[in-house]
Amino acid sequence: MAAEKVARQLRVDAEVKTFRKRFTSIYVYYKDGDEEPVPIYCNNGEKSNAQEVYATLRNMMFVLSFHPKHSALRRMRKELMLLS
Repeated sequence: MAAEKVARQLRVDAEVKTFRKRFTSIYVYYKDGDEEPVPIYCNNGEKSNAQEVYATLRNMMFVLSFHPKHSALRRMRKELMLLS
């Protein structure tokens, strides 16, 4: 839910993939076009609330916005700072 919220607020697409078997881990990746996905969040079955996950995703995307390879995020940096 947190990843979908960030995507919705930034007006970008989000894709959720589920597996047949139940996994306790949650992985969130940032992917821009044909580029290799970048892992930005992993939860190995620990308890966490949606607000903590949301804050972590927002912070990781903000940090990635400074990397020259992620120019799409650089253009969204101001929006990332304003998300709450």
